[in-house]
Amino acid sequence: MTTDIEIARAATLHPIADIAAKVGLSRADLDPQGHHIAKLTPATLAALRTKPRGKLILVTAINPTPAGEGKTTTTIGLGDALNHIGRTAMIALREPSLGPVFGRKGGATGGGQSQVLPMERINLHFTGDFHAITSAHNLLAALIDNALHYRLPTATGLPLDARHISWRRVLDMNDRALRTIATGLGATVNGPARETGFDITVASEVMAILCLATDLADLQSRLARIRIGRDEAGTPVTAGDIDSQGAMTALLVDAILPNLVQSIGGSPALIHGGPFANIAHGCNSVAATAAALALADFTVTEAGFGADLGAEKFCNIKCRVAGLEPAVAVIVATVRALKYHGGAALADLGTENPEILAAGLANLSRHVENMARFGIPVVVAPNAFTTDTAAEHATVIAHCRDTLDVEAHVCRHWAEGAPGAEALAHSVAALADANTARFRPLYPDHLPLDEKLRTIAHDIYRAADIALTPAAARQLKTFTDQGFGHLPVCMAKTPYSFTADEHIRGATSGHLLPIREIRLAAGAGFIIALCGDINTMPGLPRTPAANHIGVDASGQIIGLD
Repeated sequence: MTTDIEIARAATLHPIADIAAKVGLSRADLDPQGHHIAKLTPATLAALRTKPRGKLILVTAINPTPAGEGKTTTTIGLGDALNHIGRTAMIALREPSLGPVFGRKGGATGGGQSQVLPMERINLHFTGDFHAITSAHNLLAALIDNALHYRLPTATGLPLDARHISWRRVLDMNDRALRTIATGLGATVNGPARETGFDITVASEVMAILCLATDLADLQSRLARIRIGRDEAGTPVTAGDIDSQGAMTALLVDAILPNLVQSIGGSPALIHGGPFANIAHGCNSVAATAAALALADFTVTEAGFGADLGAEKFCNIKCRVAGLEPAVAVIVATVRALKYHGGAALADLGTENPEILAAGLANLSRHVENMARFGIPVVVAPNAFTTDTAAEHATVIAHCRDTLDVEAHVCRHWAEGAPGAEALAHSVAALADANTARFRPLYPDHLPLDEKLRTIAHDIYRAADIALTPAAARQLKTFTDQGFGHLPVCMAKTPYSFTADEHIRGATSGHLLPIREIRLAAGAGFIIALCGDINTMPGLPRTPAANHIGVDASGQIIGLD
């Protein structure tokens, strides 16, 4: 079987200026990063902010499974297909993180004939945005430790309290050994000894800030608001209180600019930012999405993991912050994944089993119902695999039509490119043109924080209630008392289940959602709720993808699929 990387290398790459010209951009609008990648210039982004917006199409999915669903592949295939049928479309994606690339997932640039290129560069380092975010985050950590070492007074007039520092370090790699560490060990010249740890870069508040900031001034203002700990009198201290925001912004001057690339089908794609939807808000940058909306009739974007995480946060956080209104939501599903949610073993997903498929459709139904709560019309995209049967496809389409009252179109863009998603493109365009969306967030700003958490748990996960630890309850009260009760909430939860237990498949209901910790992301502008045993620094699986990635005798990267 031909691999994704072999298909990508066989594709024709066009000069990036030619791709930009398809949406009216000139060479002056680009800062080239080689022949096939460019950043949009600050002047171009500023000019685009004044232009009318096209229609926003959100691609999401059922709860992910080990069988794979192909959400990114479908996003790219739909963008190609919309261009193929004569509509102008741009694709807006997140940048891949090295953690999953070398961990469980491998490459994250789509698959088959629906990929963004050049796939090796995008998957590995790209334009250095993640490295800049890592550096800016860790610069703040170094400045905090320096302030502790010299007992420097903060803007509050008192030194930081080493016992109450909340800012950790980050690394763009899965490394469970770094979740909890001790710093300042050894001689007193190394600073006070204290316990801290690492998160993965995509979970960094700096990443969230970059993805939600509108421009450099907004970026710097948000960085200054980052809460880093307390002073010796217990007063909260921010990054701005130790004068770190200017240097952090200097490291992010280029990283805040969206990256323009192309799909195999020649569609322009903006790839920028990359927070995980299970531990952050899971969407690409506001800057990239806004630019795409000003350049095309349709912007096709994705939100991470299943609709219970990525799409919920897209609607309640990103759309709230940026004033976005999705016209259509596309929910990606596969027969294989639906059978997995119906109780099939991983080894049996290629075997036709009508009863198990019917049981698994409950997961798809839940996600379709949830999108309706946001007032967004839905189209379902069953992503075809070679092991699927015509009868299975017919079952899924009939369920969508007869039970859910939504259209569904079997998609074969992995093998066929744009023509394989043509029916989906016509359906999406027609639904968007009909202007039937009545978008609304799930909860108002003024709802108390604990009720926002309950609303998501009840309306999206179908939980009976939330179960706050005493520490989480205290943290909620503290942040409310400090004036942050108006913020939206960001659930950090396993993506594999509607519960906090990744092993519970399907569409369970009536459970309790355990919430163990509440964190404040004051610069990003949301509250984070850690559910169950979710970690903000993932670990590698027993056999990581890194074991199969390498370089051949000619210097070409292999195994990046």
